[in-house]
Amino acid sequence: MTQSFSSFTPPTRILMGPGPSDVYPEVLTALARPTIGHLDPKFVDLMDEVKQLLQYAFQTENSLTMPISAPGSAGMESVFVNLVEPGDKVIVCQNGVFGGRMQQNVERCGGQAIMVQDDWGKPTDLNKVRETLQANPDVKALAFVHAETSTGVLNDAKALCELAREFDCLSIVDAVTSLGGSELRVDDWNIDAIYSGTQKCLSCIPGLSPVSFSERAIAVIKQRTHPVQSWFLDMDLVMGYWGQGAKRAYHHTAPVNSIYALHESLLILQQEGLQKAWERHHRNHISLKEGLEKLGLALLVEEKYRLPQLNMVLIPDGVDDAKVRNRLLNEFNLEIGAGLGSLAGKVWRIGLMGCGSSQKNVGYCLSSLEAVLN
Repeated sequence: MTQSFSSFTPPTRILMGPGPSDVYPEVLTALARPTIGHLDPKFVDLMDEVKQLLQYAFQTENSLTMPISAPGSAGMESVFVNLVEPGDKVIVCQNGVFGGRMQQNVERCGGQAIMVQDDWGKPTDLNKVRETLQANPDVKALAFVHAETSTGVLNDAKALCELAREFDCLSIVDAVTSLGGSELRVDDWNIDAIYSGTQKCLSCIPGLSPVSFSERAIAVIKQRTHPVQSWFLDMDLVMGYWGQGAKRAYHHTAPVNSIYALHESLLILQQEGLQKAWERHHRNHISLKEGLEKLGLALLVEEKYRLPQLNMVLIPDGVDDAKVRNRLLNEFNLEIGAGLGSLAGKVWRIGLMGCGSSQKNVGYCLSSLEAVLN
């Protein structure tokens, strides 16, 4: 017998986990606008605006700035498959889950990943990085996560990029959770390749990955001796579609309505102003931290290294991690995140990202947690 199905109606949740974050109502409205062709002149005009708005969000004038038509993991892969060739050495800083994913990308490209390991919950040690760069003068790139979503640590991207420049290697930066939420200046910090996601501090839907490549990185791509191992993510091909002007070469069918959504979320960011967005995320983090302390809860990460939009809360002894999260979800429609890897069962990850970073959400999260814990 054929099963009968009906349209899906999701519950209304307050998303305060590690992502996705709550989506702006204006972004959801933009998704419902009529679909047009991905080579329609009007859509090409929109692509140019999206590129300019992303340049503002990244604080860059890089011409190779665009959204990859896939989630942040594809943005990460696009950077590595274009810049890393077989035999290349890449120093990868790991102090959480996502540095490990960088390592896997390097190795799948045939490169050698030289790891700089730090404890989860601690920042990347700049002295270790310097020593590793000194010991490997032939290294091609230094790769690190700016905002480590799995641990709530904000690494010093500016200082790490300065080290990369000092030792004449490329800098590769994961900004999935920092774009729009923490200070990030691609040109001023001399970042060579960077990728992010739309579902965190941009408060857009999941499924797109903004990326940007410097002129120095583009020169490296053009000098490759091996073909890029991914046809879909080959920047030489993609740029034929995401280039400037009305004449575009067909590469793939862009997710037209998702681009509408990204355009709307970037407009909202521009209207608020980057500096004000960074300040709002930090201000709400402080309110959450103070409220958690009143409940007797502590944060994992030392204050000066904390990521404002992703708060790592230590679970008190005797408290059932999953039971608390399930009650918050089922009784309060509030989602918070579990710990990953070595932090599983030890922490909750509370997100304050994009439009979800508000005093209203801080208050609701604290009162809900208090009710469940009591």
